[in-house]
Amino acid sequence: MTNALPPIPTSAALKAYQSVDSGANATDPTNSFANLLGRALDGAIATGHQADTQAEQAIAGHGDLTQVVTAVSRAELALQTTTAVRDRVLQAYQDIIKMPI
Repeated sequence: MTNALPPIPTSAALKAYQSVDSGANATDPTNSFANLLGRALDGAIATGHQADTQAEQAIAGHGDLTQVVTAVSRAELALQTTTAVRDRVLQAYQDIIKMPI
């Protein structure tokens, strides 16, 4: 059985721990949840555009079929991930709404 996630270098883990321990992430507005979601959504959109570009090049006869399939697969995975996150956020919102006050 192989790990699904690559190992995290010790230096990167230490740096992340130190920034959280010092409270740097709490005051940095670029590390907010909304910014994180925005960057993830921008990445998913960019992946979709990249797949479109690869497909257009293939239709014009200038693209490689392997690159097209890879780009479309990445775009599909990005869309599935975005949909899953949206569903989880909506479910969390509904759970919060149902809580008694």
